[in-house]
Parts: sequence; structure tokens; C-alpha cells
Amino acid sequence: MSRIGLKPINIPAGVEIKINDNNIVEVKGPKGQLAEKISSDMEIKIEDGVLTVARPTDNKKHRSLHGLSRTLISNMIVGVTEGYSKSLEIEGTGYRAAKQGKKLVLTLGYSHPIELEDPAGIEVEVPATNKIIVKGINKQQVGNYAANIREFRKPEPYKGKGIRYSNEVVRRKVGKTGK
Repeated sequence: MSRIGLKPINIPAGVEIKINDNNIVEVKGPKGQLAEKISSDMEIKIEDGVLTVARPTDNKKHRSLHGLSRTLISNMIVGVTEGYSKSLEIEGTGYRAAKQGKKLVLTLGYSHPIELEDPAGIEVEVPATNKIIVKGINKQQVGNYAANIREFRKPEPYKGKGIRYSNEVVRRKVGKTGK
């Protein structure tokens, strides 16, 4: 019994949803357009502004796809109406970020600055030298790009230096003690 898969999705005003052949779901909204292929086993129905996802049988494969399919469609609807954002913080002496046109330039203690080109559909803001905000309509792309930025200098446990998510808590360790 999938609790998530059974929940109906209310379609907000200004959002158009098309279900093509092969269960390709296209969602169009005020912020943009997204398309995703949902498993052809799932039955997607739109009635009176409410979208529901049903599964044909109760076997393990269909049960696992049920909640996933509903969540993917729900994430697309939220993406085209509100959008997604991930906030990163940079901590450490001399560590900073800057924006040069479509490039994000990170100075993280390496011998060279790291330059990253913004991917299509993703917007990066640098409100302060130690803050980065990644925004977009595709939840997966936003999270993936934020994780790629964090990967250049993960927060270390002794001084807490590095790039972290704004809500991330870094567990600190005690350093060496001298005699």
C-alpha cells in the first residue's frame, strides 16, 4: 500500500499537463516547461483539476514505481510554479565565490581559481562572497549542481572549513592535544 502514490495531486491555476504516448508527462507553467517519461505500467489520469497515479498490480515492481511516479510529477508541478533553490555557505579564510557573467568563480585555497559555467536552466546567485544560491525549475538538476559545487571543498571536521549547505550541521572533532 503506497501512501505517497495514493495521494492525488491538485493542479494549480496556470499549469497545463499533457500526457503523451509512452507516458511522457509534459508540465507547462509560469516558470517554464518540464517533461519526464513515467513508467508505461503506471496509469495517469486527470479529472476535474486533480491528477492521480494508479498501479495495475500489487507486485513489488509496480508498488515501488507507484510512489516514485507520483513524486516525479508533483516535483515537476512545484518546479514550474515555485521553482527550487539550494543555498550553500563557504567558510574558511580566503575562501570566496564571485559571479562573472555566466561563470561562477570559486577561490578555495587551490593554486588556481575554479571556474564553473552555469548549466542550461539553472541560475546561480552570489549575494555575498561566502554565499551561493542555486535556483532552477528541475529539482534533480538544482540538487546535482549544488552537490558538484560542494564537492570541490567538502567541510572538514576539525575547523569546519569548506563549502556546506546552509542547513547542514558539521560534526566537529577535537584536534590533537600537546603535552
